[in-house]
Amino acid sequence: MTVSSNRARHRAARRPVTPLTDLAHAATESIGVVGRRTAVVAATSGLVVTMLGTSATAANSGTAAGSLPAVDTSALTASARAVLETAPVVTAPVDAAWSFDAPAVEAVEPVVAPTRAATRAAATQTASRTTERAAVAASAVPQSVSGNAVLEIAALYVGVPYVSGGATPDGFDCSGFVSYVYGQLGISLPRTSAGIKAAATVISRDEAKAGDLIWSPGHISIYAGGDQQIDSPRPGKTVQFRSIWQSAPVFLRVG
Repeated sequence: MTVSSNRARHRAARRPVTPLTDLAHAATESIGVVGRRTAVVAATSGLVVTMLGTSATAANSGTAAGSLPAVDTSALTASARAVLETAPVVTAPVDAAWSFDAPAVEAVEPVVAPTRAATRAAATQTASRTTERAAVAASAVPQSVSGNAVLEIAALYVGVPYVSGGATPDGFDCSGFVSYVYGQLGISLPRTSAGIKAAATVISRDEAKAGDLIWSPGHISIYAGGDQQIDSPRPGKTVQFRSIWQSAPVFLRVG
């Protein structure tokens, strides 16, 4: 007795068919070659199909460059068509543009720190001026200053710098200093050294007293008694007491 055995045959496993399968199949047959970007996004609320084709694909399918090829939905099953019809339509305005607010940037001028050399030079200059004023203030003040109205006023301006044409405590020239000091006593004098000489009385050295004037061509000062005078010498110097340096000084008395 012959015994034959036949093995049971089983159907090969297949992927489940859904409305999405029909839609994808129809889209594939209708579109052909799609560009590098094709996105199919399915959600419970609907289905969105976005296809961005290249200009070459648009030319091959007979559509204008930049537009999407049409999808033949006639091959879709009723259920797939129903899903497609109920899917929301997403559109964007043709003239849509991106914009953003740029924060305002305020330019800040960089602060340049002084160099060591500049700082050292400024400190040296300040120290030099301080030393000069201290030396002038510490210079010998004649005894005749005490009790002499003219010299007491003149001594208040020791250290004021020489300024050409100056006639105030901001700066004096020689005649500006003399006329300012006498002006504090209510005595008005001409503005120039020559004018002051013409308005005063020439006296001998033996007659001269502290508070009288000393004149020389182009310069005038206040006699401080003995061998001393106070004046505003020249540019770069300050009002100070110093020795009489004129070789032939002319002594004057006002009034």
